[in-house]
Amino acid sequence: MVRMLAAGLLGGGLLAIAAAAPASPPWRDGLSWQGRSATMQAAGEGGWRLRINAGDATPRTVAIAPQPLASDTGSALFDGLFALAQQEMAQDRVDAIRDGAFDHGKPLPCDCFQTGEKWPYVWTRDLSYAADLALARLDPERVRRSLRFKLSDVRNPTLPQGLYVAQDTGSGGSWPISTDRVVWFLAARHLLDDEAFGEETWRALRDTLAQDREYAFDADIGLYRGETSFLDWREQTYPAWTKEDVRFIGESFALSTNVLHYDALRLAATMAARRDDGAAAAEYRAQADALAARIDARFWNERRGMYMSYIGSADNPAPYEAYDLLGISLAVLSGAVPEARAKRALERYPAVEAGSPVVWPQHRDVPVYHNRAIWPFVSAYALEAARKVGAPARIAHELRSLMRGAALAGSNMENYEFLIQAVHVDDGALSGPVVNSPRQLWSVAGYLDMVLRGVFGLEDDGGVAPMIPVELVPMLFGEREAISLRLADRTIELRRPATLDGNLLVAGATRREGDRTIVELRAEHVTSAPLVLDAPQFAPPTPEAPRVQRIQEGWRVEAPGADSLYVDGSLRGPVGDGIVLPRRDAAQCMSATRTGADGLESLHSPTVCIGEVAEVAGDWPRRWTAPRDGRYRVALRYDNRNGPINTGVTAAVKRLSVRCGDAPEQVLPVVMPHSVGEQRSTSATFDAHSGQACVFALHDGFNMSDLRHFARYTGGKGGAEGALNEAKVGAMEISNVGEALP
Repeated sequence: MVRMLAAGLLGGGLLAIAAAAPASPPWRDGLSWQGRSATMQAAGEGGWRLRINAGDATPRTVAIAPQPLASDTGSALFDGLFALAQQEMAQDRVDAIRDGAFDHGKPLPCDCFQTGEKWPYVWTRDLSYAADLALARLDPERVRRSLRFKLSDVRNPTLPQGLYVAQDTGSGGSWPISTDRVVWFLAARHLLDDEAFGEETWRALRDTLAQDREYAFDADIGLYRGETSFLDWREQTYPAWTKEDVRFIGESFALSTNVLHYDALRLAATMAARRDDGAAAAEYRAQADALAARIDARFWNERRGMYMSYIGSADNPAPYEAYDLLGISLAVLSGAVPEARAKRALERYPAVEAGSPVVWPQHRDVPVYHNRAIWPFVSAYALEAARKVGAPARIAHELRSLMRGAALAGSNMENYEFLIQAVHVDDGALSGPVVNSPRQLWSVAGYLDMVLRGVFGLEDDGGVAPMIPVELVPMLFGEREAISLRLADRTIELRRPATLDGNLLVAGATRREGDRTIVELRAEHVTSAPLVLDAPQFAPPTPEAPRVQRIQEGWRVEAPGADSLYVDGSLRGPVGDGIVLPRRDAAQCMSATRTGADGLESLHSPTVCIGEVAEVAGDWPRRWTAPRDGRYRVALRYDNRNGPINTGVTAAVKRLSVRCGDAPEQVLPVVMPHSVGEQRSTSATFDAHSGQACVFALHDGFNMSDLRHFARYTGGKGGAEGALNEAKVGAMEISNVGEALP
């Protein structure tokens, strides 16, 4: 049956059924969905029994023990699943962690949170998002210990010393191809009441931001380079051609990663001000404000009414028809984008009846994991974003999705297929989710956050600001006049209003009676668009790279199978039978896209650049004379086989020094990620005047293998055997890209 459902999905039939399906009925003791059902029963003394019937297997029962916190609502299913999430949080508390790539898989003592049943280690982004959602509130000391595990000093004595957040193993040899390690500060900001931890956070924040500013920030574009946060399986969300060449990912710009840097800069401004460092606070605020302006300008797609997941590299910063729910939710919550656009972006993000997929559009030839999937922790962030902009339909939708997934799986799973919300769909080579762990930490935290903050409105400062869609009243209240949440130090009681003349219940009068906080809810009507349930789901395939031929009047560009051509980041127009680009002194870079019958645009082809390129080889230092005044782009041919494309810590990171005549030295970061042969490094730009002799020197930069944290890494080079920041470097490639900056 599942195979038939998957086939219907790929053909578009199931989507139409899902879009037209009626709203789910109230869930009191259980729910039914796509031939599966779950029933919750009280088991005495605060315990619960969850009975799951998958339809084609023997029913199973999940025993849930009494828990420290308890909700008391009109839905046994809601209350029991809250207890289940607490039980799974307790199961993720460990005194040792392990991973096959560290310490040869041996247990490492750590009184920490592990990432999940199948991920028994501490990973920076998983822990940080989980802590930000709920765990920092519920177990602050264990979260602090877990966060400290991801801080590291420098083991290489020849490099500048400091305290840094570790970017975990990843694409092309990790940082700075992946640059979302600043998510650590999203968690740490909740735990600064501990003075010692606050000082560690301040030191790590200053050092990490300074390092990212040096190696990952593009001053011309005004954004930080690097991979989308969490969406770190290249071919799931990036063009298929990046599978064996991640340079583009390291040069592109991602919404989520830039929003995380914005949040970190705002935190730095606050912490500097508290330390009476007005100059530093002003500088961090200025950087944050400038970054927010560039985020809004660069990622907004007016035609879709959403912020794009990522855009192209500096040589061709083209818009990509790719959107992700985490990036949009983080942008909304951060305040980095205008309120009107924030609300519109969240409302326009497509949904299906099972919930909201983490990326849109999907790709037909990619297995289920990030593609064609719902991730509960992202749903929890979307719920919080919906609360911020006042979108009751999205709040209710994400809440039901979180409940349904946990109930039918009997656990807060890592992810689900996006249409039938199954933990696995059999679809041949496209089957998935490819990996799926029970009690995934950030999924557990997402469910807890949905109850604590999403329904009962518990704020970080202890205040109570509920925001409950009226459509959820039959489930949450039933025939009751009030629902309650028992915490360690008090009970929160929400009382329904006499009339439900609106679409959202919010806090009215609030009072304390002993250890009870009583909130009289009132109904109000907020303007909110309905969910977008009828959006097309699949992008067309990516075309091949444009073909370029030099002709007398310039360049003739053809792109078979493509519809549009982008040149230097801007849409040039329909490609038709070919486009002629006039000859220019400066280089031009282009890519092509295909448009489907439903109007969706494909991901871009590989970029092709035209124009004169000077190759400079030989021993260092190398010399080159500028043929004209202008701004120049430089990259290195290289080979880095120190690790596989998908993991490791040995992306080669160098500092290219450029001295042109008597002008001040220009120092440029150059990154050479893991490769499968010779390819081109990331590029950087410098200014030169006509006739100036420029001298280039290559110096060591910094990579993750330089951190003491990775002395335990035994899954590849750059770990236990010592830091490694090397690649086989070939010729420099230099091309003019326009007029010099003033």
